[in-house]
Amino acid sequence: MVLKPSTNNPGYDLDTGRVIERPKVIYNERTKKFVMWMHIDKNDYSYSRGGVAISDNPFGPYKYLGSVAPNNQMLRDMTLYKDDDGKAYLIYSSENNNTMHVCLLSDDYLTPTKTYTRILDDKGRESPAIFKNKGKYFLITSGCTGWSPNAASYAVADHIMGPWVERENPCKGLNANVSFFSQGAFVLPVANKPGKFIFMADRWNKTDLEKSTYLWLPIRVNNDEIEIYNHDKR
Repeated sequence: MVLKPSTNNPGYDLDTGRVIERPKVIYNERTKKFVMWMHIDKNDYSYSRGGVAISDNPFGPYKYLGSVAPNNQMLRDMTLYKDDDGKAYLIYSSENNNTMHVCLLSDDYLTPTKTYTRILDDKGRESPAIFKNKGKYFLITSGCTGWSPNAASYAVADHIMGPWVERENPCKGLNANVSFFSQGAFVLPVANKPGKFIFMADRWNKTDLEKSTYLWLPIRVNNDEIEIYNHDKR
């Protein structure tokens, strides 16, 4: 356990009565700290903030520093991205999930800056998963259907702040219209294999969330197009 919760403290972000989703960790070479960001919310999703914690090593323990509404905007489903130049960005669903925001973080990765852009305007997208290949950025997202699966889509950009060009569903084949019964969570670059990426997704069990499973699939990248196939026929 890298970040301990509290109990019977409903005013505290990390209380067991709160919602904590999609934590991500990146390393800051300047401060020598591992920085974790996460979606902090209440059960009715009215809070919509980003929480941040730091540690000297990836396994914790992490010290919780508090939560923030970046530029006074909602933060719900989110991810972190650290670029080749060491700059880091928060990418998150905002404005009641109507838009996605890309926000530059401070040099220590602990604070959102005022440099941000609104993308996927009025598209109702969540669960952002971003990666970069040969200078192009790819952002895979899902629709907003609660715990039920839907069709993914993706967008491509030459610069992380945009403009982003929207594309169709990258999933191909049987059950592609429900993203193979999953929702994207992260894209993992394969170590020491440039151009190779793994699409990591949640298979939500909406009647028993703790029994949810995962789906990992390779991503095919061809210039500015991507495809994801599931060959197990499920």
